[in-house]
Amino acid sequence: MPSTSRLRVASVNVNGVRAAYRRGMAEWLNARDVDLLALQEVRASTEDLQGLLGDEWSILHDPATAKGRAGVAIASRRRATIHRVELGAHDFDSAGRWLEADYEVGDRIVTLVSAYVHSGEVDTPKQVEKYKFLDAMQARLPELAAHSELALVVGDLNVGHRTLDIKNWKGNVKRAGFLPEERAYFDRFVGAEGSDDHGLGWVDVGRRFAGDVDGPYTWWSFRGKAFDNDSGWRIDYQLATPALAELVTDYTVDRAATYDARFSDHSPVVVDYAV
Repeated sequence: MPSTSRLRVASVNVNGVRAAYRRGMAEWLNARDVDLLALQEVRASTEDLQGLLGDEWSILHDPATAKGRAGVAIASRRRATIHRVELGAHDFDSAGRWLEADYEVGDRIVTLVSAYVHSGEVDTPKQVEKYKFLDAMQARLPELAAHSELALVVGDLNVGHRTLDIKNWKGNVKRAGFLPEERAYFDRFVGAEGSDDHGLGWVDVGRRFAGDVDGPYTWWSFRGKAFDNDSGWRIDYQLATPALAELVTDYTVDRAATYDARFSDHSPVVVDYAV
């Protein structure tokens, strides 16, 4: 039998990495012993990222086409063997929203994707772009699973799949992020609630590990008392192939102790895999 080791994968929408570091992200990261770190909404240069994280990290970064927007990155303790940024049709701009990388872990290859799905806005071009992205993601997931049995798509996917994923779901059924059309994509990705059809076969690690409970939420508005009242959304995911999902040993949402201690409006999602 091959030997196994703990692979700790953390994902967080930093809402601007420079601002996150000013608010204390370094202290969180230094305490968490992370092996692979996926970031979304970086909104900074690669040089900024390297300067903040330090030379001990190997950084891959796909900035958005529009400066100061989106941006995804993966930072690792080991170098990737290969990385890819293309997603969807040639005329589709996915820059800053989809970054794939392969890592050698022992004698196995783990494929990690840092993804940042559009937030969308009902009846606007923003929602059209969101559906284009989800279509491209749906087409890519089977290819990823064929490429590596240990594949993982993590990030801010900007959709609450089930009613358990949003505190006030009844008030949000007509809003981007909880539209029936958006949630149907996740039925195809990981299977519908209460169905024997597992869709494309990917596993929502957070839901499997937490069970049928509210949340655990990963995003709260900076406005009002949403954080204090835990009126949140679970829109940050780790989606794993079945083989990798079987290797999960721990799942945690690193919710800050207080509103003032947050370094982003999202909390990191940290998962340990026995690879």
